[in-house]
Amino acid sequence: MTPPVLRLDGVRKRFGDTEVLGGVDLTVAEHDVVALIGASGSGKSTLLRCVNLLERIDDGQIWLRDTDISDPRVHADRVRARIGTVFQQFNLFPHIRVIDNVTLASRRVLRIPRATAEATALELLDRVGLAGKAREYPDRLSGGQQQRVAIVRAIATNPELLLLDEITSALDPELVVEVLDLVRDLKNEGTTIVMATHEMAFARDVADRVVFLDGGVIVEEGPAAQLLREPREDRTRAFLARFLT
Repeated sequence: MTPPVLRLDGVRKRFGDTEVLGGVDLTVAEHDVVALIGASGSGKSTLLRCVNLLERIDDGQIWLRDTDISDPRVHADRVRARIGTVFQQFNLFPHIRVIDNVTLASRRVLRIPRATAEATALELLDRVGLAGKAREYPDRLSGGQQQRVAIVRAIATNPELLLLDEITSALDPELVVEVLDLVRDLKNEGTTIVMATHEMAFARDVADRVVFLDGGVIVEEGPAAQLLREPREDRTRAFLARFLT
C-alpha cells in the first residue's frame, strides 16, 4: 500500500511549561485537503510549524511518506523542499523581485537552472494573473497579490504537501476571495493540502476533512460537511456556534 503523504504519531510540543501539542495523531492521504480549525492558541500554527521543521517536536514522530522527518539527523532544507508553506504575513523577501522570490528555492535548493526555474515561475504567475508583476518588488503589490505570489512560490517546487497557515487573516475582505479561489483551483488539481483556517464556509466547500483542535489535542475530526453541520462533541459545537449562528 502507498503510505500517506503525512502522518503524525503522538506528536507533542512544549514551550517552557506550556504544552502546545498534547499527543496529536493525524493522517493525510494523497490529494486530501484537511482543514485545521480551532481558537487562537489551540495549536494549529504550531502543528504546521512542526511539520515543516520550523519547530522541533518533543515527542512522537512525523512522517512525510516513508521518511521520518522528526529524526534530528534529517536534512531540514531537503525536507522543506518537499513541502510548500504559505504563512499569514506573506513572508516575501522585500529586497528581491517577484520572479526571484518565486525561483529562489528551485535555484538554491533544487539546483534547477535559472532559465528553467524562471520559465516555470512565469507560467505559474501568468496562471494567477501576475505575470506582468514578475519584475516588480513585493511592496508594489497589493496584499492579495502578495499572497498569491507566496502561494506560487510554495508550489513552484512541485511539493508533495502544501501547508497553508491562516493565509487570509492579514487580507482585507475584498482580497480574500481571489486567494481562496486559487486554493480551490489547487484542490481541484489534486494538491495535498493541510490548512489552518477560520473561513468555515470555505472549509466546508473545499476541505475533505475538518480537524478541530482545542488545547493542543484533536477533539473531533470527520468529513467537512458532516462535522461543520452536525458536530458530535460539545466543545466543537461551542466553537462552531461563534461562526454558524
